[in-house]
This record gives sequence, C-alpha cells and structure tokens, in this order.
Amino acid sequence: MLRYKLIIFCILFSIVLNAQEYEYNYTFFTNSNMSGNYFSSRIAAAGNSSIRNIDHRLPVNNLKYHTPGNSLTLQYKNAPRGKWSAAIFYREKRGMDHFKKINTLSFWVFRTFSTVQLNELPQVQLMRRDSSLTSSFTLEKINANKWEQVNIPITSFIGSADYQPTDFIAVVFSFQNGREDSEHVLYIDDIEFSNAENSGTVTALPVITSASNGYAMHVDITWEKITDKNVRLIKIYRSTDGKKLSLVGVQEPYINRYADFHGKTGQQYFYTISLLDNNYRETKRSKFVRGATKAMTDEDLLTMVQQASFRYYWEANEPTSGLARENIHGRQNMVASGASGFGIMALIVGTERKFISRKVSVERFTKILNFLGKADRFHGVYPHFLDGPTGKVEPFFGSRDNGADLVETSFLLQGLLAARQYFSSNDPEEKMIRDKITAIWEGTEWDWFKRYPDSKFLYWHWSPDQEWIIDHNLIGWNETMVTYLLAIASPTHAVSPTMYYSGWANQDSTGIKYRSAWGQTTDGSMYTNGNTYFGVKLDVGVSTGGPLFFTHYSYMGYDPHLITDKYTNYFRNNQNIAKINYRYCVENPKKIKGYGDSAWGLTASDGPFNYSADEPVAWQDNGKITPTGAISSFPYLPEASMKALKNYYFNHGKFLWGEYGFKDAFDLTNNWCSDIYMGLNQAPMTVMIENYRTGLIWKLFMQNPEIKTGLKKINDLQ
Repeated sequence: MLRYKLIIFCILFSIVLNAQEYEYNYTFFTNSNMSGNYFSSRIAAAGNSSIRNIDHRLPVNNLKYHTPGNSLTLQYKNAPRGKWSAAIFYREKRGMDHFKKINTLSFWVFRTFSTVQLNELPQVQLMRRDSSLTSSFTLEKINANKWEQVNIPITSFIGSADYQPTDFIAVVFSFQNGREDSEHVLYIDDIEFSNAENSGTVTALPVITSASNGYAMHVDITWEKITDKNVRLIKIYRSTDGKKLSLVGVQEPYINRYADFHGKTGQQYFYTISLLDNNYRETKRSKFVRGATKAMTDEDLLTMVQQASFRYYWEANEPTSGLARENIHGRQNMVASGASGFGIMALIVGTERKFISRKVSVERFTKILNFLGKADRFHGVYPHFLDGPTGKVEPFFGSRDNGADLVETSFLLQGLLAARQYFSSNDPEEKMIRDKITAIWEGTEWDWFKRYPDSKFLYWHWSPDQEWIIDHNLIGWNETMVTYLLAIASPTHAVSPTMYYSGWANQDSTGIKYRSAWGQTTDGSMYTNGNTYFGVKLDVGVSTGGPLFFTHYSYMGYDPHLITDKYTNYFRNNQNIAKINYRYCVENPKKIKGYGDSAWGLTASDGPFNYSADEPVAWQDNGKITPTGAISSFPYLPEASMKALKNYYFNHGKFLWGEYGFKDAFDLTNNWCSDIYMGLNQAPMTVMIENYRTGLIWKLFMQNPEIKTGLKKINDLQ
C-alpha cells in the first residue's frame, strides 16, 4: 500500500512539475528594436540641468553595448537648483506573467569620462505601479572606459523583503542640485531584476546546426536546443573571413534560432555562438558555420514568408499538445484553440511545400489529435485556451472564460476539416487522423449554443459553473461567419439555415444596436451597407468594413468565391474591404508616418500602448502597421500585397523581420516595433499566400461534403 501511494505521489508530483509555467527574467532593457530613441523610456529636466533626449526619450546607441546590438545613452549635465530624470519602463508582453524570484536590481554601465566627482553620478530608484518612487540608491563609483556590472539589493530601495517583480514598472535614473560642470556620458545596458544566489556555471557547449544560404537580406542560424537552466542568453557572432568577429545579437535560451538581418545580398558569412550565464560570464564559442545571401524572385519571397511564419507552429509549438501558443514571447504551456486551427492549416501548407516531410507531419497531427481527444470540452466545444501539459481549460481572460468558446472552436475545426481532406491515403495513420477529426466534428454540439429553443442567435461562450454569464450573441459583420456556416453544416448537431439571416445577418433592433455600438456609426448597422468609401462601394460591413482580419479568419478554409447570399458575394465584398483599407492608407487622412501604397492593412495586433483592432476610420486608426493585414490579403489585392511585403522586408526588415517572419506590428511615429509574434496573425500569412498561389486550403476544405451541403441550405433560402 505504501509503495502504491508513493507511485501515485510521484505521478501527481510529475504532473505538477510538467505543468509549471516557464519563468522569465523581469527585464527592463536588453535591446531596442529601433534605432533613434527608445520607446519605453521617458525623460524630464528642469532648471539648468539637462539630459540628451530624442522626443523626450532616451537615445539608443548602436555602437557601444554590453550585449549586442545596442545600449541606452545617459548624457547629462548637472546644475544647482536643477534636476533631471530618465525612466526605463518594463515592456509588458501578452501572457508573459510568470517570473523568476528576484532579490537584486542588476545593470551594466560604461562611462566615457576619466574623472568625475562622486557626487555627480546619478541616483537610482524603482517606480511602483502607482507611479510612486522608492527610496534612492546613489551610484558611488564607476570606472572609466569599461563595462561594469552594478548590483543593488532590492531591499536597498524598499527596506522590505515582501515584494514581487511585477510590483515595479520602471527603473529611474536621476540627479538633483548638482554643481555646474561639463556634460557626463553613461551607457546603460542589460537592466533587469536578478537573483544574486543564482550563479550556477554553464556546463553546455554551444553547437550551431545550420546557417541558411537562400535569402536576400538575412541569414537564419540554428543551434541545438539549450537545456541548461544556467544559460541566460545566447551570443551570436558573424565573420566575413572566419577570423575577425563582429557581434550580431543575443537570443533567449528557449529559442534555438536567430535571424541575422544584415541587409546585404550576395554575401558569404561565418557564424559562431557562445553562451552567457546569469552573471554574463561567457563560454567558449562554437565551431564556425557558413551562411550566405542571394537574390530572390517574387516567388522566392512568398515562399520565404510562408516558411518563416510556418515555423511558429512547427518549431515553437507547445510540445505536449503539438498546438500553437497564443503568442511568443508569452505563456509557454498555454495553447490557443483558434490560433491552433490556423496553425493546422499552416502545417498542411508546410507539408505540401516540403518544409517538412509528410511522415513527420502525420506524427505531429497524431499528437495533436490525441491531445484534443482528451482535452477539456464543454458540449463538444473547446475553450479559448488550454494548458498543454494537462489539457485543462486555462481561463486566461478571467474567471468567466472558463468553459466553451464557440468561435475559437470554429477556427480550430476549419483547420481540422481541411486536414481531414489532406490526409486522404489508405495508410492506417492517415485514416486514424481522419477518424479522429470526424469524431471531434460530429461531437460539437452547435445546437446547444442556441441557448433557447427559439433563439435567433448562437452564443459565443458557455461556462460549466456560470453558464451564459458572458451573454454574447453572435451577430455579423465580423470574424464569426465561419461559426454560423459550420453550425448549419454540422451532420449531427446542425442549426436551422434560417439562423444565418436571423443571427449572423440579423436586421432587427438587436443587430442594429450591436453594430452601431461597436462601429460608432449607423453605416452598415443593418448588416448591409451600400455606401461608397474612397471610391469603393461596400455591400456588407459596418463603417468602412472593419479591421482586415474580418476578411481572413472565416475565409482561410471557406472559399469566399463560393459564398453568396442575398446581399453579396463574399470574395468580391472582402476584396472591396481590402481596397478601402488600402486606399485609406494611401490617402492617409491622419498623415501617419509610414502609411502608403506599400504600407497598409489596418487590423488587430499588438500596439505600443495596447492591443487594438485598427480599421480605416479616424477614431480607430492608432497609427500602427500590421504586416499580416496586407500580406494575408494576397488573394484580394496581390500587387498591393506584394509591394507591402517587399517594403516590410527590404526597407524595415532590420527591426521587423525575425525568427518567425514579420513581427506583429510597428509604429514609425512612436519609433516602436512589437517584440512578439501572434498565433492568430502568423498563420494567415502562410495560408492566404497559399490560397493565392494554388488555392490549396480552399480546395481541401471545400471538398468536405458537409460544407457543400451547408452552403446549399443557405442558398436554398434565397
């Protein structure tokens, strides 16, 4: 009995360990994506004191750094009755909410002047979430012309051991009431909270596995995955001759890839890497690996973007489930149902384009379907987020979102039904894939989500303990057409095709009120629109059509050419929405920096201040450019999409291109670029480019007999 209890304990303990979320370093600054000024900083000065700034932000220095590729410049002058301050803010990232234990503020300083009075060095404080400041710590000595690490116990700021890293939002350097003196220059780098007790030695030796030879402006370097928990960063070096080295950048240890965007075509390089421990001590470097760049055709560029975005779902998946994470960097155990559905379609594209073999693709789909067969479902419907190691619902958006999400499940099933047609051989493994997908499809209780027997609408959410508390009925025009189409097409739990018009295309007071509220206009509040915007007539859509993801999410599997109701054909309507979006950005009524015929596509993405769904109307145009907007619109506006792709890669790739293709968004006005890639935004680029090139996913999905039957039911109502 004791042995039995011990075995059970070990199993449970193992589950707890496996389910533990990845803990990040709480870092205020490692590198700036952008040259010029650092977006996440603010400076202030008064009296005769001054501090160099660019638009009230600290300058970025690309020539001097502790870890490549840049640092922040503190160039200041102290004066009597004067003061200055510079705050470096923590950049919050969606889902990056588990952090290592800390007891120290650590940063690296380089000073260029040889003599300075001790009382001319700045003081350091931490800023709390309410913007109040802690006690100050004055720097006492910094040697000249060398990088020095400064370690300050956090108790020096607050006098207490009761704190969490998230209690603080910024590190503040400042000085008040100095003497008249010459300007002083400090460079600051690698600002983070650390744990002084975490000083383990790195035992691993780095091994580069490959460097690419096929891209125009960058080389992809990959290395063996790092498992040593004492590794803080990977340091990348480049050489033109295999001897003289240049520092390129650093990478987080959980990513075994780096995109070196050097911006030169037809060049050969040699690469080597080393590992840094938590005290930035460096290991020996790896052996050199050769990489090169070459000229690329338009077709090559399309394949490059497809493959890079595909890697998000192939390489950076959650390993237990094989499914897609919500975003990177973010929670590493949490998978997103909708993004996974999009990712499944991207995996099909990658298989067909031979980015991976069919054999390993079958293995991945087997893992995915085994996971989905055991994961939490509620009346056959998956939650928005699942914990990968356990398959349990993850209420990431709050305690009410702890059950079924009908829309995210629709996105997931769109991908699965395309996969059911793709894996069509008589091979037992492929047959098992088809059978498991069919079981999930037939087990989805769409009719349960009517909520009431005579309901006009489907409802988005259901909670096992709070039932319909979110109370969100589904009304178009938005991203949820796929939900009604699948519910009508279901072979086991179908809803009446009349719900397409009573729910999705609802035209009574409920629909009018709903659309008017989110669109802040009566244009399109009847579902139909009929107005002309920027010379383009819009049949269906609220305001000017909304963010571009409305034309992507429901139409990655469903071919909009084949969807026509009594109001419009949806390929033509989607194309017109893309045209309006494009022409708005070309006309650029708000004079946003960067907008034009090669930078367009307002849609939902990360932003400098918050996540937002941008659209071509003044009140909802936040000035950020999201690559997936234009690139996922290739089927609608191929020439304009290609022009945007080339602009993003050739002109902005230095900060915008990374391990998984284009980063989520950028804002030239605020000199900001996102640090993350999003699961909902990477796959549409892979899939919609393929639909433009070959129609692959459209053809596969539309081969499902139930899909054809569902559309016929709606057509019969006309």
